[in-house]
Amino acid sequence: MTSRLKHMLSADDQRFREDFEGGRVAPADFNHRAHVRLAYIYLAQNAPEAATALMRSALRDFLRHHGIAPAKYHETLTRAWILAVRHFMGKAAPAASADAFIDANAELLDSKIMMTHYSAELIFSPEARERFVAPDIQPIPTPEQAK
Repeated sequence: MTSRLKHMLSADDQRFREDFEGGRVAPADFNHRAHVRLAYIYLAQNAPEAATALMRSALRDFLRHHGIAPAKYHETLTRAWILAVRHFMGKAAPAASADAFIDANAELLDSKIMMTHYSAELIFSPEARERFVAPDIQPIPTPEQAK
């Protein structure tokens, strides 16, 4: 099932996905914006559950490929960022690319935005790293709530 949000991908987005999944993106180049870009790419072509699974797999493969400890992966942050990007995709006009989407939704570049939804105690807990835990401050809005 594809996403009903009708956002588009550019040729650069397709190359980025291929490069990321192929292990050709260096850890130093995979910053917060790149994380948001990858979430957008997966969501533009997939339902949220599938996008989450793809993101999880890609991130774990990235860590493995670059010899980074698997413990660096954080399940709650991965899923929470997919939910946040999906929320913004639902309230934004369809974008022609990930860059256009991110430029139009610069709030997503604030990596601390999750602290408005999660307490530090919860988000930095071992439980949150291993499995998704729901926000304890306020829920992450859904696209339906943005309308």
